[in-house]
Amino acid sequence: MAVEIHVPELGESVADATVGRWLKGEGEAVSAGDALVELETDKINFEVEAEQDGVLESIAKNEGDTVNVGEVIGTIGEGDGSEAPAAEPEETEEAEEETERAGQPAPQAEEAEEANGHREDGEVRASPSVKKLAQEYEIDLASISGSGSGGRVTRDDVERMIREQDRGSGGTAPTREAERPVQPTPQTASEDGHAEDGREERVRLSRRRQTIAARLVEAQQTAAMLTTFNEVDMTAVMELRKRRKDEFLERNGVKLGFMSFFTKAAIGALKAFPKVNAELRDNELILKHFFDIGVAVNTEEGLVVPVVRDADTKGFAGIESSIAELAGQSP
Repeated sequence: MAVEIHVPELGESVADATVGRWLKGEGEAVSAGDALVELETDKINFEVEAEQDGVLESIAKNEGDTVNVGEVIGTIGEGDGSEAPAAEPEETEEAEEETERAGQPAPQAEEAEEANGHREDGEVRASPSVKKLAQEYEIDLASISGSGSGGRVTRDDVERMIREQDRGSGGTAPTREAERPVQPTPQTASEDGHAEDGREERVRLSRRRQTIAARLVEAQQTAAMLTTFNEVDMTAVMELRKRRKDEFLERNGVKLGFMSFFTKAAIGALKAFPKVNAELRDNELILKHFFDIGVAVNTEEGLVVPVVRDADTKGFAGIESSIAELAGQSP
């Protein structure tokens, strides 16, 4: 008999939670006390455990869904995970028809079918969340040898494949922390018309991170802000500028100022700490993989802040030229 998995009491004044990630996939064997799913609230993250031995028969709520106390998020059925889930009657019927034609007993056919983790219709056995993760990173599930029961492809299998691909491309492997990469932003134009072209990465924030962000914004709007100053020894920069400024002007037709040095330093800092180069949009953190730097310039009309687009692709001469050009166009 199937047993429903309910959202437990979440604590005082906490009425709902967000499904963080499923730790077990559909069809996987579970034991009483095994962690099934991780739920996120404004205050804590916690795991929902299995109340009995059996098989995770179905998952009713996917990662990112909001759930309330007492809501059913899945079911645990009887079995040891060696048989196909009961929620796939069409598959069972096809297996029986195939075995009748081949004269092979149904149990043996199911074992042969599950040995490689594929259904007879060619579909790979995997939970919806695992299939979604594979789709986001363009992973072919058919190329993965599943480590789950009956050859089922698990989240660990997919993440291992992603890490292998990232090592070959020099990218960053996905993390199991609260903030996980999701599907990159399609090629569109942002509000200011700047083409994103896949240069932004969306990271779903946990409930706790969303609450922290909201509280920080609230504090900024209601409390006086302080500014800190740090001293930097500019001796080497000043000597370099003094030594090269005439040659620089003659070669590039633009003066060598301090702004290009500051811009290069800012880009280096943003590359070292990428979350500083991000914005909070709804419940996601948008990591920017491009560097548009605003530079304050004093003109006859007043202080203006021209934005040097893709400053990381420009040299010192390119940055100084862009600043001078943009400052001259500013009203």
